[in-house]
Amino acid sequence: MSSHHIVKEKQEPALYIDELGNFNEELLGQLLEWSPTLLVNGENYDKIFSLGLKVDVLVNGTAENVQEDTKIIQGPVDALMVAINYLYEEKYPAVNVIARKFDLEKFAGFEDQINLVIFTEKAKHYPIKSGFSVWKPAGSEFLIHGNRYLEVTNLMQTEEEIFVVVKDGFVEFTFSGQPIFISEPI
Repeated sequence: MSSHHIVKEKQEPALYIDELGNFNEELLGQLLEWSPTLLVNGENYDKIFSLGLKVDVLVNGTAENVQEDTKIIQGPVDALMVAINYLYEEKYPAVNVIARKFDLEKFAGFEDQINLVIFTEKAKHYPIKSGFSVWKPAGSEFLIHGNRYLEVTNLMQTEEEIFVVVKDGFVEFTFSGQPIFISEPI
């Protein structure tokens, strides 16, 4: 990172690494580019430490071999819940999460509290509200989670939850009720 970039605290989404697995190193570098607050699941701390990354918050971990100035937070539930609740309480507006798999049950309910983007090895997953619109090239794919009635423009359903962009341009999702999660391949 260039030294002339100045980032205000909490301006960039925090980054929580729940489980790194075989996550793309280049994409990890992009997520770390603006020096976000970095939270790490205690079970993955050694791996993250070995990459030379400065961990700001260790979640459900122990104080052995922890970097100086690393805050340790503990909770009665799994580390993901502890991390997101911590960020919400600290008034972070957004978080990027790296996880081995996307579990809709784990993330449902947080979408009104904090802006979430969940990255796995092959996709990014995020909640949208009705009226969400984005420009995409033809052939782009979306996976829409859950069996909900929704209207889409410029999308064609190819499989149960998979939709493909018909032509270059905007796609729009319209539905009633709570936000839904969609996924895009990365």
